[in-house]
Amino acid sequence: MLYPWQTEDWQRLGALRERLPHALLIHGQQGTGKRDLALHFAQGLLCESPRPDGQPCGQCAACHWFSQGNHPDFTVVRPEALEASGESEADDSGKKKAPSKIIRMEQVRALIEAVGVGTHRAGMRVVVVYPLDALQVEGANALLKTLEEPPSSTVFLLVTDRLDRVLPTILSRCRQFSAQRPTPEAALAWLKGQGVADAEAQLALAGGSPLTALHAAEAEEQPLQRWLVGQLGAGAEFDASAAAEQLQKVPVPAVLGILQRWTYDLLKCRLDASGGAVPRYFPKERAALARCAGASSAHRLQAFAARINAHRRSENHPLAPRLVMESVFLEYRQLFH
Repeated sequence: MLYPWQTEDWQRLGALRERLPHALLIHGQQGTGKRDLALHFAQGLLCESPRPDGQPCGQCAACHWFSQGNHPDFTVVRPEALEASGESEADDSGKKKAPSKIIRMEQVRALIEAVGVGTHRAGMRVVVVYPLDALQVEGANALLKTLEEPPSSTVFLLVTDRLDRVLPTILSRCRQFSAQRPTPEAALAWLKGQGVADAEAQLALAGGSPLTALHAAEAEEQPLQRWLVGQLGAGAEFDASAAAEQLQKVPVPAVLGILQRWTYDLLKCRLDASGGAVPRYFPKERAALARCAGASSAHRLQAFAARINAHRRSENHPLAPRLVMESVFLEYRQLFH
């Protein structure tokens, strides 16, 4: 499917069809629908009767196979955690283990084996990999060899939110495609159409990403995240231990994301000499942000923002989530001493 703000992106993709590169790297802001854009483009490439604008007809045999997830010339590679079922696997001892959040080497080997044979329909083969930054070094190097010597009639559509985490050697083998972010008006209209309450605040918190805002509105941990925002406004009186206890069941990435956005707004308020800065993520907390920013310094806030970035590199596999939260919260409180 295409979102309302992807019309121009689709036209740009259509212009590439005459001389389609063997590997197209679609990148841009998280939560703007890049994955769905890539999947829709893949279906359009495989469609037997595409529409004049290149969109899939939805009626041919290829489209039916694609919608059912069993098109013989289409392969999608993604972490187990993003699979539709979301079910946990069992290890040798019978214990449940959480689905992997990385693209495993076994998946890359299976992909290389799949593209090594001819196409079933004597036409094009399309491979979608997302998020590309979920590849580990070994898997990325194995994929690189395939990109250097691509099989005939095969197109790779690679998707990532984090271009900075993709190996430079892979970047050099791809045609980069920057997906545009939606305008605030388009994103807000779409969110309201989805029935999201307080859409303006949700969109601001998501940094202008409508899909991120929609998922946050549907998440069960949203009330706890709103509670955290209220507690951060206490500054030096923030109770780090109590917050870590209260939020221990909330995913670490969600907590660090809130704290990262809050710190951004704090730094913005601190650096604005006129005192009229409008927070990007928490416009309704302007008074609390101004008060906290005045009790710290730009140097401390910048150093803290860098430490949060360091924490986010391992946010999906912390050894002790509660200890990570408590440590970061204690660092936050020290900003005001």
